Amino acid sequence: MNNVISTRRKRSQRDYNLGFKLAVVEQVEKGELTYKQAQKIYGIQGRSTVLNWLRKHGKLDWSCSRIASMNDTQETPEQKIKRLERELADERDRNLLLNEMIDIVDRDYGAGLRKKYLCREHSISKRKAK
Repeated sequence: MNNVISTRRKRSQRDYNLGFKLAVVEQVEKGELTYKQAQKIYGIQGRSTVLNWLRKHGKLDWSCSRIASMNDTQETPEQKIKRLERELADERDRNLLLNEMIDIVDRDYGAGLRKKYLCREHSISKRKAK
């Protein structure tokens, strides 16, 4: 296979006819080659040329990002649970940090950023009771 790669010559933009493009797209979509392997084997110079062909002429949906689609299909339920637990722990830490920052600003600068909902609700319920 190394001999095949070394004997191929670099192509210019004019050499890419529709049949050639469709053949490369078909090989990539079937999984015979990655788009980078196709670039190397066929001497395609542009980095995104094959990707553009896949978007234009391919049968698969290339509009969404590759990472997002891979995570959805290859993530087991256990992996998803662990990922979500990590994200939840991160959000809890973030929430604690932000609350502490608000407390510091209120205490040191008297900004009054923290709203006291319980006091308001308590006074509203007293008014309704009367």
